Amino acid sequence: MTYTLPANITERPITVIGGGTLGRRIALMLSLQGAEVRVYDTSLAVAKAAIEYIATQRHRAVEELGGNQAVRLAARDNLVDALRDSWLVVESVPEKLGLKQAIFADLDQLAAPDAVLASNSSSFASSEFIGGVNSPERVLNMHFYMPPAVRSVELMSSGHTDPRIIGLLMAELPRYALIPHLVRKQSTGFIFNRIWAAIKRESLLVVAEGVAEPQDVDALFADIFKSETTPFRFMDEVGLDVVLDIENHYCELAGVENKSAPMLQEYIAKGWLGVKSSRGFYNDYA
Repeated sequence: MTYTLPANITERPITVIGGGTLGRRIALMLSLQGAEVRVYDTSLAVAKAAIEYIATQRHRAVEELGGNQAVRLAARDNLVDALRDSWLVVESVPEKLGLKQAIFADLDQLAAPDAVLASNSSSFASSEFIGGVNSPERVLNMHFYMPPAVRSVELMSSGHTDPRIIGLLMAELPRYALIPHLVRKQSTGFIFNRIWAAIKRESLLVVAEGVAEPQDVDALFADIFKSETTPFRFMDEVGLDVVLDIENHYCELAGVENKSAPMLQEYIAKGWLGVKSSRGFYNDYA
C-alpha cells in the first residue's frame, strides 16, 4: 500500500505517548496552535499530571513564543482512544529498546493509516524498532531536548522514512515555535547528543574515579566556556535514571564497559534522580 501524507492536519489531534518530564513538555509545545493534544500513559495519574503541567505553563509559553490561547487537552490511559484520528504521534517513553519495539508495533496497528509515528528517543535510531511495523515509511526519530527552554528538534530517517514526512515536519514544526534540524545520515546520538556523549562520559568518569567533584567540573565548564549550562546540572535536569539508560546503550553499541554505572546506580538507589526528585548530583532543588 502506498503511503499518503496526513490531510487536514490543522483540524486533527496530536498524541504524545508518555506523560513524564519530557513527554509533557513536548505536548505543551504541540498545543501552542490550539490543536487537541492527548497525553497517553499507562498510568492515568501520570497523564493527568502532564495535563496539569501544560495547563499551568501554557499561558506563559503562548505569551513568550506565540500561539493560540485556546487549548484542548486530554489525558488518556486507553491507547485506542488516545490515537483516534491523530495525524502525529510522538513516543516519549523510557530508553528501553524492547518497550519501544512493542509500542511501535501497537502504534502501527492502532493509529490512523496516514499518521506520522515519531520517536523522541535520545539514543536509539528508529531503525532499531521497526521490525514489527508494517508501514516503516511513516516512522522516524523526532528528538526533542528540553522545551520550551530549548526548542531544537532533530529529525532523522529510519532508513525507510518517506522523505515527504521529513519535508512536512521541517515546514510544520516552526509553527509550534520549534526549531527543526535535519540529521542527514543515521547517527547514534543524532547531532548534538553524539557530541554531548563524549563530554558526559568523561565528566562522569572524572567524578567516578575521584579526580573531581561535580561542582568542580561544572565550575570549570562555566568559566572556560562562559556557559550557564554545565554537565552535571544538565544531567540532573535530564534525570539520572535516563542518563544511565543512555550510557548503557552507548557502551553496549561500542562494546565497552560502562565504568560510570556503579556511581549512577548508587544515586538512583537512594532515589536521587535529579531535579524531578529534588536531589541528584546537587541537593539545592526546591
